[in-house]
Amino acid sequence: MPNVLDVRIGVLIDQRPPVGDICAHVAGLRDRGFTSAWASQVFGYDAFTLLAVVGEKVPAVELGTAVVPVQSRLPQVMAQQALTVQAVSGGRFTLGIGLSHRPVVEGLWGLSFERPVRYLREYLEALLPMLRGQVVDHEGEVVTARTLGPLEIPDAPPPSVVVAALGPEMLRLAGSLADGTVTWMTGTKTVASHIVPTITQAAAGRRPPRVVVSLPVVVTSDAERARKRIDDALAIYPTLPSYRAMLDREGASSPSDVSLVGDDAGVLHGLERLADAGATEFVASVIGDYEERQRTAAVLSAYAS
Repeated sequence: MPNVLDVRIGVLIDQRPPVGDICAHVAGLRDRGFTSAWASQVFGYDAFTLLAVVGEKVPAVELGTAVVPVQSRLPQVMAQQALTVQAVSGGRFTLGIGLSHRPVVEGLWGLSFERPVRYLREYLEALLPMLRGQVVDHEGEVVTARTLGPLEIPDAPPPSVVVAALGPEMLRLAGSLADGTVTWMTGTKTVASHIVPTITQAAAGRRPPRVVVSLPVVVTSDAERARKRIDDALAIYPTLPSYRAMLDREGASSPSDVSLVGDDAGVLHGLERLADAGATEFVASVIGDYEERQRTAAVLSAYAS
């Protein structure tokens, strides 16, 4: 089946199995034509360590974080970890970073969530030069970061950096400083009317931004059951202000409303709409029972670039 999509297709890794099983799964994804595999930093494996192992064991597939919260790591530590994965993987790594959420930052980590956009701007101003091998002496209003010399990590070119950006200020920040954005819980209409034009305008005069869109997807003959499974599994997201705002923009009430759910042709049509909206990459979060997961992977792999 020929690829008719002008969008690259990757997969969000299921991080529950043992590491060896994850490596085998990513190798299988690569063999089926998927271009990339992405890990989230949640409450299980450390995403950098996991991707370093995957990168060493599984060649010829791109790797990325979607995403690592900046509040949990100093810029120096983030740069060291990103460059280490870049070195181990032979330059196949994309660093996806973003702000976490107030309940996590304040409630679990005991840190401040005040002025989050200012914090991320200053964090990027410190981080990006480190990734490029520069000495940094950054003292901002909320972030201070210094290095004594370039980070000594050989064979590690600067990775591409994408920022989890949804609101206008964050998109302008991502477009002006980083290589693009990675979105979650953001529907196709919102990608077309808000995400792409805002970040593209901010990136004027620079390289066209990457727009990495990640959404739940399931090829199924029982759409109603699949939508309920998605809404049950992702019930936390509509309660978080940044994602609630994206759902509201879309006119959606629940995660399943922005997901790609349906038969083969329906999911393909959803991918075509995303490509038309300006997405450059789609990262599938495959949700469903075993049969649905297998069927979804088969349909996506037929069109993976």
